[in-house]
Amino acid sequence: MIQRGSTPNKFRSDTAPPRRCASWCVLLTICLCVVPASVFARHHPGEWLLVQDALTPLQLAVEAERARLSSDDSEVRRDAVLRLGAIARPESARAAGLALNDSSPAVRATAAHAVTALPAAEAAALILPLLRDRHEFVRQEGAYALGAVRDSTAVVPLVNALERDKSAGVRGAAAVALGRIGDVSAVSALAETLARRVPRGGFLNRITRRRTEENEFVRRSAARSLGEIGDARAVPALISVLNDERSADDLRREAARALGLIKDPAAVPALRGVLNARDPYLGVIALEALRRIENRVGTPLGHSLVGGQSVHQGRRE
Repeated sequence: MIQRGSTPNKFRSDTAPPRRCASWCVLLTICLCVVPASVFARHHPGEWLLVQDALTPLQLAVEAERARLSSDDSEVRRDAVLRLGAIARPESARAAGLALNDSSPAVRATAAHAVTALPAAEAAALILPLLRDRHEFVRQEGAYALGAVRDSTAVVPLVNALERDKSAGVRGAAAVALGRIGDVSAVSALAETLARRVPRGGFLNRITRRRTEENEFVRRSAARSLGEIGDARAVPALISVLNDERSADDLRREAARALGLIKDPAAVPALRGVLNARDPYLGVIALEALRRIENRVGTPLGHSLVGGQSVHQGRRE
């Protein structure tokens, strides 16, 4: 016999007030931010069905991938991070942030890019520790990810990586990232990179402390980034590279392109000097750089800025 005021257990969930159900949903959704969905569902299957009804498709997708981050298979975890990164929403990025401390370097490196959907300051704070990772691939991808975030708090750590990291790949990634951030405080370090000499590899070279020019990719990236930042203080270093015929063709092209982006008239003589260079592509880039400078200063083609002759006439027929 059912007493007055009591409700059989099997009818309680059906007769619960709507407000109580809503409160349960809110509470359980909050719990999922702390407890993985797979763990919660295993211990509370009934409540998990209620939460599933309350979650949006986006939240369900995020929770499904968050659960896969607990897999013993690193490839499954990496795939989960990739999928979270593809969603490209703050909710998915925060879930992917859990993988920044994964035991697998590939998963950590993938997570660095997946969290870039977060607000810039939040993403940078999560990624910056990767610049100290013991694996150079993780440090490299962390630097590229910081360039995508473009937060100024990353400038000093990236400059340190550019100057001190033993891996040329990491130094190059740091140079690229500094250009994308575009902070003028990085100009000095990038300009010094163009002329820097680094220790040579090999046991005997370390003993004798022999040094060689910085890796070409690092120097190229530094030149390109100086052009992207656009600060005139970089012009002397770029002119020095442009005038050095011993430098690789690709490096001299990047220097000419950067001078065109900076648009400082002080670069005109050096650019005119390579219009007839043995590398025809360098001449074409120098010509375009001169046009950019003339457009900025408002001097028409063929005026004194290019020595009394048309820029077109500076090239051999």
